[in-house]
Amino acid sequence: MLLASLLLKLGGYGFLRFSLPMLPTGSLYFSGLVSMFALLGVIYGSLATIRQIDLKRIIAYSSVAHMNLVMLGLFSNNQQGIEGAVYLMVGHGVVSTALFFCVGVLYDRYHSRLLRYYGGVVTVMPVFAFFLFTFTLANMSFPGTSNFLGELLLFLGVYANNSFVLLFATSGIVLSAVYSV
Repeated sequence: MLLASLLLKLGGYGFLRFSLPMLPTGSLYFSGLVSMFALLGVIYGSLATIRQIDLKRIIAYSSVAHMNLVMLGLFSNNQQGIEGAVYLMVGHGVVSTALFFCVGVLYDRYHSRLLRYYGGVVTVMPVFAFFLFTFTLANMSFPGTSNFLGELLLFLGVYANNSFVLLFATSGIVLSAVYSV
């Protein structure tokens, strides 16, 4: 849980605190390259997440895809994108930690993290299933959840910078819904 809540955010914080203010010309110069790699990371991370059958790996790979979205927002070079990236880092820190906690509860009860063994959990653990469902919705940035505001601002910032990048970045929304369901 420590990795999901804090350590993944250190890279984004480093770019936000050191790279962007100390090296603004270099950050602007390499923003296209970083955006391309972050875009590839969003798509590849989401496609790799769809392929997983272990719940812990699903959450970990989706975290990688979300952090690539954060990089897109940071290198959009405008206030909306950077604020969206910060909101997404904070929201993702809470949501992914809660999802890892939920998977830990399931593992303690069933001694397996494989997806196929969890059919009918809602009949045995209805309150837990509600919280798992709520955090899963938050992970895919459903409106009204903590990640939605971050992704909305982030995508507005990316659109203001380059609408072509936004076209491919929004595929992360669709793929996020696929691996969350």
